[in-house]
Amino acid sequence: MTDLLYSEVQEDLRASVRDLFADRADSAKVLARVETGEPYDLKLWRTLAAELGFAGLHVPEELGGQGASTRELAVVLEELGRSVAPVPFLGSAVLATSALLACDSASSTVAGLLRKLATGEAIGALAVPLSTWPGGEFPAGVTVSGGVLSGRIPVVADGSVADVLVVPATGPDGPGLYAVNDFTAQEAISLDLTRRVADITLDGAEGQLLAGPDTAAAALEEALTAGAALLASEQLGVAQWCLDETVSYVKQRFQFGRAVGSFQALKHRLADLYLELVTARATARNAADAVATGEDVAVATAVAQASTVAVHAAEEAIQLHGGIGMTWEHPAHLYLKRAKADEIALGTPGRHRANLAKLVNLPA
Repeated sequence: MTDLLYSEVQEDLRASVRDLFADRADSAKVLARVETGEPYDLKLWRTLAAELGFAGLHVPEELGGQGASTRELAVVLEELGRSVAPVPFLGSAVLATSALLACDSASSTVAGLLRKLATGEAIGALAVPLSTWPGGEFPAGVTVSGGVLSGRIPVVADGSVADVLVVPATGPDGPGLYAVNDFTAQEAISLDLTRRVADITLDGAEGQLLAGPDTAAAALEEALTAGAALLASEQLGVAQWCLDETVSYVKQRFQFGRAVGSFQALKHRLADLYLELVTARATARNAADAVATGEDVAVATAVAQASTVAVHAAEEAIQLHGGIGMTWEHPAHLYLKRAKADEIALGTPGRHRANLAKLVNLPA
C-alpha cells in the first residue's frame, strides 16, 4: 500500500527549499522580477541545481544525480508552487530529464547529457507544446533527415533559457528523440509571468540521436506522464499557498467590528476548500509514488483533481482578499495565472478524466 505521509527526510528537504525561497524568491522579489527583461532567476536556478543538487534528485548517482525518487522531487515542486519561483525546473529537471531517463542510459550521448542536466551544467527543455498530454499522438512538427532537423514547435515551457532541447522528430525510419543545441527560441506571450514559453525554430539543425523508432514514443510518453504527475504536486503547492494566505488575511481584516473570518459564510467556503486540498494532496502524493510503476490511473486522477483545486483556491484567494486581491501589487494574481496555465499544461482535467474513463472501462 502506498504511504502518503511525508518522511523525515522529505520534511527536511521541504524546510531547506522553503527557507531558500523565503530568502531569495519571496513575493516582492518575484513581482519585481517578472516586470524586468530577465524574468527568470538564473542565479537561484544555479543554487537549486548546481549547489543543492535538486535538478538531479531522481537521477541515479552514477549519472550525476542524488539517487532519490519522484516522491522527493514532488516535495520540491510543492514548494515551487508555493513560491511560483521563476526557475526552469519543470522544463529541465522534470520533462527533459525524465525523457532522458526513459532512454538507454548506456548510450554515452544520453548519459553525458543527463549528467549535465542533473548537475546544473546545462538547462534543458522538452521540445513539445506545453499543452501536449500523455496518450496523444507522437508530435509531427519536426522532421529529420540524415541527422538534420527542421521544423517549428510552439509554446515550449522554459525554451527561452534552455541550452539544449530534447526534440521528438519523425524521419524515414520512424519517430526518434534527438538532442539539439542549435535552435532559435522566440519568447511567446505567456499568461503565467513566472513560467515563460517560447516558440522554437529548427532550421537544418544537427541532432544527436537519443532514442530510435523502437523506444522514442515510449520514452516521450514516460516523460509526459511523469511531468503530469509531478505537475499535480506543483498545483498542490499553489492551492496550499492560496489557502494559507487567505486564512491569514481574513483573521486580520475587520468589518463591522469583527474579523471577516468569523463570518459563517466565509468559514464554510474555506472549510470546503480545505477538504478539496486534502483530497488533492492524497492523489498527488499517490501519483508521485506511482510514476516509477507506470500507474496511469493514479496520474490521471491526480491531474484532474489538482488542476481543479488549484484554480478554485486561487479564485477564492482573490475574492476573499477583497479589493487588495485585485491589485497588481498583491501576488494573488501570479497564483491564479500559474493555476490557469497549469490547468492546460500536459493535458486538461477533461482530457485526463476521459483517459481515466477508458482505464476503468467507463463508457463514453
